[in-house]
Amino acid sequence: MSLWISYLSTNTESMSNAISTLQPQALWKNFADLNAVPRASKKEERVIQFMVDYGKNLGLETMTDSIGNVIIKKPASAGMEHRQTIVMQSHLDMVHQKNSDMDFNFDTEGIKMLIEEDWVRADGTTLGADNGIGVATIMAVLAATDIEHPAIEALFTIDEETGMTGALGLKGGLLTGTILLNLDTEDDNELTIGCAGGVDLTAKGMFSEITVPSNYISYKVMIKGLSGGHSGMDIHKGLGNANKLMNRFLLELSKDTNPMISTIDGGGLRNAIPRESYCILSIASSETVKLKSKVQEFQKILLAEYGTTDPDASIQLDTIDKVKTCGTPDLVMQFLRAVYACPNGIYRMSPDINDLVQTSNNVARVKLDQGRYEVLCLTRSSVDSEKQDLENAIKSTFQLIGAEVETSGSYPGWTQKPSAPIIQLMSNIYQNMFKEKPQVNACHAGLECGIIGTNYPDMDMISFGPNIRGAHSPDEKVQISSVQKYWKYLMEVLKNIPEK
Repeated sequence: MSLWISYLSTNTESMSNAISTLQPQALWKNFADLNAVPRASKKEERVIQFMVDYGKNLGLETMTDSIGNVIIKKPASAGMEHRQTIVMQSHLDMVHQKNSDMDFNFDTEGIKMLIEEDWVRADGTTLGADNGIGVATIMAVLAATDIEHPAIEALFTIDEETGMTGALGLKGGLLTGTILLNLDTEDDNELTIGCAGGVDLTAKGMFSEITVPSNYISYKVMIKGLSGGHSGMDIHKGLGNANKLMNRFLLELSKDTNPMISTIDGGGLRNAIPRESYCILSIASSETVKLKSKVQEFQKILLAEYGTTDPDASIQLDTIDKVKTCGTPDLVMQFLRAVYACPNGIYRMSPDINDLVQTSNNVARVKLDQGRYEVLCLTRSSVDSEKQDLENAIKSTFQLIGAEVETSGSYPGWTQKPSAPIIQLMSNIYQNMFKEKPQVNACHAGLECGIIGTNYPDMDMISFGPNIRGAHSPDEKVQISSVQKYWKYLMEVLKNIPEK
């Protein structure tokens, strides 16, 4: 049963108070406080100050580096001074996504949270558990007076979600720790020891416009209700991509009619599988019956192909006021064909690690309007040469229609070191506590460990965390009982860090 019903007449503060009563209380209170601070990627000024104030109020050594990462250092607890110094690391920014019908301003409002049975989620927006739970965990350890731990260097990076510029800008020599605990994994039975690298790819171009004929009627076509999700962690699930589906519908429509397309607008952030897309088109009055029939047919296709993965997927058709201009049909058709040909989803599975996606692409954003078009992709791979190969394939697709194609934000993968002592230690602790072996694996998401390791090559690294589902989508949620399990596990790890 949801606690939301009892919150209908209350404000965000009272909801945060309810979250703050969950156990472990220090962690959840920090999470509620953090979620009151807007913290979009590349807009982290307020959360940086929030974290600096937090460290200084605790009387701990606190600093920001040249790019905005925050480092807070805490001495070892009594009797733990001879243990290895550890770095506890999470990122401050969160993905800002909301349902299209949600009236919410991420720049000014705190996240509105609610409790549903064993889960915490937000009301129509992303929750920020990725990576706010990790940040809140580190905050709780920094403030605690009753936890056994070695010397800690807390590293809070910025802009992880849209370029990893915080990790990329972190200079060597700022940290002395020999072990890094990254708290950004989303399954509580997993210990992550490697990840994919990635690169942002953007295709841009221009097209001419013409006047829409007088006998044409204008419509808005909307594909919505898709599940969405993390473009790395969820790419293997076969989820619908609203951009690709809209493009597919428009090409199917063009087989039997002559639509005049004015606008296509779908998706958002590169690291989120797009949930919604809309198109503004005009069609001859004599072809409206065919249009409506195509919409009905496509709804059946959505149900047949995506009924399991995206049960709420739908296509909607609305008549709108007549638009005046549209793209030249043959040029728009070239664009549609290029988007159709652009690879999306899994490109190759790993031949060495079972069930690991090795290389993928997410067609994250498609926009065509007023004589310009733009396509944004995020290409990932744990093999750099294969990442380059897929990047070349996407470039070639759009260059064939004369698009300008740029790449940016390239970051390396994280190479596995399965024999590292911290991995053996944490595996043994997990097995002793929970009577089962943890899943020690690599993931297809982009973690900051590989980047940090370029300047700290001798630092052993491992990533773990509680169960988080639907990250990068408004369905994001974190499991309360899993947070409790993860917290107890972390306490045991901290007091068993080996000596220097």
